[in-house]
Amino acid sequence: MREAASAPAPTRAAQAVRATIGDSEFDRDTAVTRRAPGVYDIDLSAGWTIINAVNGGYLLAVLGRALADALPHTDPFTISAHYLTASQPGPAVIRTDTVRTGRTLSTGQASLFQYDEEGAEVERIRVLASYGDLDTLPDDVRTTAKPPAFPPMDQCFGPEDGPAPVSGSSAIADRLMLKLDPSTLGWALGAPSGKGEMRSWFGLADGRDADPFSLLLAVDALPPTAFEIGLKGWVPTVELTVHVRSRPAPGPLRVSITTRNLAGGFLEEDAEVWDSRDRLVAQSRQLARARLS
Repeated sequence: MREAASAPAPTRAAQAVRATIGDSEFDRDTAVTRRAPGVYDIDLSAGWTIINAVNGGYLLAVLGRALADALPHTDPFTISAHYLTASQPGPAVIRTDTVRTGRTLSTGQASLFQYDEEGAEVERIRVLASYGDLDTLPDDVRTTAKPPAFPPMDQCFGPEDGPAPVSGSSAIADRLMLKLDPSTLGWALGAPSGKGEMRSWFGLADGRDADPFSLLLAVDALPPTAFEIGLKGWVPTVELTVHVRSRPAPGPLRVSITTRNLAGGFLEEDAEVWDSRDRLVAQSRQLARARLS
């Protein structure tokens, strides 16, 4: 297997229309409006859905932005989410609560609600998070972790390289730049490897560079590792915890996700996100439900 290549130059499309942090579709679609102290409104975009459900990483970024406004610190360090019911595109309200504030970290919780057919609120997701300032962290790094080794981007494959998807099946794919390691694409050819592995270059389709909030999306944006194990269908997230370790450098990210254990109809996915400077900028673990038949 090749060592990971240095970050390639942006694609021609990204060079032609390159969005910036704060002025991109991702920023607009995750922006929340403060209604009252600790209370925020948002219209969840259909552009970040898989089938009819809103992607969990996108939702995490939405709640992450609300907490960044509510807390005295603005960078998520760790955020844990429990997904209670599937979110749908449309209006939602987020309620936040400050748990503790300190000099270097502040902790808060937030819940996102939507409305049922009778107009009653239904809680979709609840998070607990600690925030700080990534720019104040020391540079000292002592690690045994290594960047994932997979082919350069021009030797990897994205959704545009496969058969045309069913209309409306995965709107989120149009908003991402994904180039998957061919060795984790057996499932797409009807020959899954049996290994719970998924690796990909990752970016936003409009060329916007990564920041801490898009890292919350990146850990949950690849096809499920369950596909390469040989399973099919939706793999809904039950719980997802993300650790943001550093502000990412400009350029595409590399995301590696592994599953070591599927038991009782549930599996874990451990993700690492590496930036163009070969730094581990985010890690996550999620528990997901797997459809066994």
